[in-house]
Amino acid sequence: MITIKQLKDHKDENVTLKGWIYNIRNSKALHFLELRDGSGLCQCVVSLDEVGEDIFEAAGSLKQESSVEISGNVIEDERSIGGYEVHVTDLKVVQIAENYPITPKEHGVEFLMENRHLWLRSQRQWAAMRVRNQIIFAIHTFFQNRGFVQMDSPIFTGNAAEGSTTLFETDYFDEKAYLAQTGQLYGEAMAMAHGLIYTFGPTFRAEKSKTRRHLTEFWMIEPEMAYYDLGMNMDLAEDMLKAIVADVLEKNRTELEILERDTSSLEKVAEKPFERMTYSEAVEKLKSDETAALLDEMEKSRKQELSDIKKEREEIKKEHGSAKKWRKAQIDQRIKEISARIDQIEEDLRNIPSWKTSARNFEWGNDFGGSDETVLMMQFDVPLIVTHWPVEIKAFYMKRDETDELALGMDILAPEGYGEIVGGSQREDDLETLERRIEEEGLDKNVFEWYLDLRRYGSVPHSGYGLGLERTVAWICGLSHVRETIPFPRMMGRLRP
Repeated sequence: MITIKQLKDHKDENVTLKGWIYNIRNSKALHFLELRDGSGLCQCVVSLDEVGEDIFEAAGSLKQESSVEISGNVIEDERSIGGYEVHVTDLKVVQIAENYPITPKEHGVEFLMENRHLWLRSQRQWAAMRVRNQIIFAIHTFFQNRGFVQMDSPIFTGNAAEGSTTLFETDYFDEKAYLAQTGQLYGEAMAMAHGLIYTFGPTFRAEKSKTRRHLTEFWMIEPEMAYYDLGMNMDLAEDMLKAIVADVLEKNRTELEILERDTSSLEKVAEKPFERMTYSEAVEKLKSDETAALLDEMEKSRKQELSDIKKEREEIKKEHGSAKKWRKAQIDQRIKEISARIDQIEEDLRNIPSWKTSARNFEWGNDFGGSDETVLMMQFDVPLIVTHWPVEIKAFYMKRDETDELALGMDILAPEGYGEIVGGSQREDDLETLERRIEEEGLDKNVFEWYLDLRRYGSVPHSGYGLGLERTVAWICGLSHVRETIPFPRMMGRLRP
């Protein structure tokens, strides 16, 4: 069976495509059917003179998402979607769809989320899922080519040591169990057996958060490496992100165009070294006069842009009434773009005052919030690796520096306001130190005896990190909310479909 993606290899041949009607335009003697088959879109031209009345009438009866089999000649045409179209010679209707609820008009997010099972068919959602697929493939390729072994950590865990308030509790044969927040501790055990491993699976967080960066169920990639220190850990994470971005830029240009992604920013990520600074340096940067001036300038430019773009909207609205059909379609599209941009500008203008206050009053020792990460990353066009964090805000298993006040942790922040996408550290490898930390944290040592065994029997320096897949997809695709980065998102208040 030939797919739309393969049409370029079948120029001037007769092919049969099987798919669904994405859109349709009709005229007296021609029907223009936009067909999707999962691999892409193409225009199929049905001519009354070529197919006869029966097939022409059948084509005219089709509705959005009707399923069809279409045969015809592949014609190269740079004006068409994908550069090729099919001149139809035969058409078989598999099913005439009912009135499809998702139309080309604007729909609210709640409506689209309720119809997520259908929303997935839209072009932008299709493109995002294709990029997600390529990111997953690139991650596996990266680690497999470097000699890593993929292993799996359990989803059920009896360990609530990281705080039961952010864990989903379930009954496990009359015993309490929790859905895993991370596979890291198990990953360390597997690294002591294989040297270099990575896990790739679902993780769960019960935080009652409704921000655009949070899901309750998401996928994590967590490598763990024996004999790796913090510097090697950072180098590996940087190399991985560069490889992912480069692979998507090579394989998913069409999808990125559909998503209207500015690829110039991604090209910088693939080519330039990442920025690196300590937590203390990042705090100074956040509180600096330079950052305050940047926010002042941003506020000024946003206000001017808002005024200009609203004027443009009023002007083209006046033109709409007397415009020809093709021009009205252009105006409608531009109004949609302007409305989306106005929403973003107004959100920025609401946020800037609080960003200013948060940055100016930030205190050393606090963790960075989403707004702090956003403001900090306005000053970088590639990811920033922040290291050497206050021990109070990092986990007990992170190794500390010689002062015992800073954890040898690293967070990688993505540019363009996408926040933290990688978090990791060098792990504490000394048995007595780790036992003391567990006691200081008030944790149940019995729960961690198996974990402490890793320090009793052949302990070595080791490191690892976790990459959040959905945040990475959001950043690379340029999506404003993680709900569009996974086929069926799970968030507070969202369990169906």
